[in-house]
Amino acid sequence: MLLEDIPAICEIEQESFTTPWTSAAFYNELTNNQFARYMVMEYADEVIGYGGMWIIIDEAHITNIAVREKYRGKKLGERLLREMQLTAGFFGAARMTLEVRPSNRVAQGLYEKLGFYGVGVRRGYYTDNREDAIIMWADLPEYQIPPKTNTGE
Repeated sequence: MLLEDIPAICEIEQESFTTPWTSAAFYNELTNNQFARYMVMEYADEVIGYGGMWIIIDEAHITNIAVREKYRGKKLGERLLREMQLTAGFFGAARMTLEVRPSNRVAQGLYEKLGFYGVGVRRGYYTDNREDAIIMWADLPEYQIPPKTNTGE
């Protein structure tokens, strides 16, 4: 994610969340948070999705992940989350965590498909309606450096 992606990211935030992050929050993540790793998904020169996480020692905490509304239902969220898991492993994370609303069964299904499991609840976590959050964790496979390919030289 680059600073110039922030306006598109904020549009996706507005489409996706009842309490969206501000452009200042994303600016701060990209410029001041040494633990932050953010990526975008693009199609035809348009930002259609993004994900963010903090990687601290050997753990990755997903801060946000979303796909533009008109591109949902095409397994792009799964592709994005898989890429986030690979990236977290590359940076040394062995485990990944996130919070999800109990009412968001679609997201929970995706997370479970990719190895996340519920371990607890944060009571009243979401500020818009005081909904609880399910805390989920996943173990990440150890990152393997891909072998060099033979170029025929």
